[in-house]
Amino acid sequence: MTPTLVRQHPAHADEAPRVDLCARARDWSEIQERMLVPLYEAVYERLEVGRGTRMLGIGCGSGLALLMAASRGAAVTGVDHSSPQRLALARERLLPDAWDARARADTRIVDGWPADLASAGDAETPAYTLVTAFEPIGCLAGDSEGLGGLLRAAAPLAERGAPVVLAGWGPPERCTTSSVLRVATRLADPPPSSRLLSIWGDPQRSTGSWRPALRDDLEEVAQRAGLKPDGSGRVGCPFGYAGMESAVRGLLSTGLFDAAVAATDQTQVDKELTEALHPYLRPDGTVWMPNVFRYLIARTP
Repeated sequence: MTPTLVRQHPAHADEAPRVDLCARARDWSEIQERMLVPLYEAVYERLEVGRGTRMLGIGCGSGLALLMAASRGAAVTGVDHSSPQRLALARERLLPDAWDARARADTRIVDGWPADLASAGDAETPAYTLVTAFEPIGCLAGDSEGLGGLLRAAAPLAERGAPVVLAGWGPPERCTTSSVLRVATRLADPPPSSRLLSIWGDPQRSTGSWRPALRDDLEEVAQRAGLKPDGSGRVGCPFGYAGMESAVRGLLSTGLFDAAVAATDQTQVDKELTEALHPYLRPDGTVWMPNVFRYLIARTP
């Protein structure tokens, strides 16, 4: 079933309905997060991530990218301030009793910001050899706000010249999911920006309006962070779901439709989201939406 999102009659018009954050985090980790696996794999192959890699994942969420790096032998640290529920799932994935003592010692999950890593003991450990910010930008207006500051804070924790990887949506003509995301903007018109959570910083900064991804989105963020671009790539990341219900739950778990729910109601959003997904429903009942994502490799000063 769709994660519970309780519609209330708020005292103030700009109050958002309550969300079952634990159900949403579970839907994200079980349905939506895996859609970016091809992106993670392409980056790890290109940068030869393996034993000897010390990776810092900013905005690590429920930790799938960290888990994939750890399976290649990397020592991983994840930091995220946006969702304690997703971080709890990351700890379940990365710190189970089945792992040996060395694996547990090399893996850390920190609820907070890059600046909090020093207080968590990071100053006493070797510098990172790789920093990743895999949460894609270039989909909603303002979705990169705050990312530059996080990258600036993380850069001193990495070796000089270490790669920093940013990810973003590809051209809208190559991303069929763009047509579905337009539904969220249309229903939330005018978009109630104060209700949206921006993973990269101030929750008040993201407007939530869909916009076409721009060619230099990632380069502009890197420039604001004082990083030097050093290569990029594109990766096909189709969004494939077992059925329509799974597709709706997965997309709702991103939080990109929260403003639409607040402006209308859950039933209306579910209905229009299902209608927008219908062109991508295949005869076998699965939902398939081809997309292209872009990544940028920058270097620390």
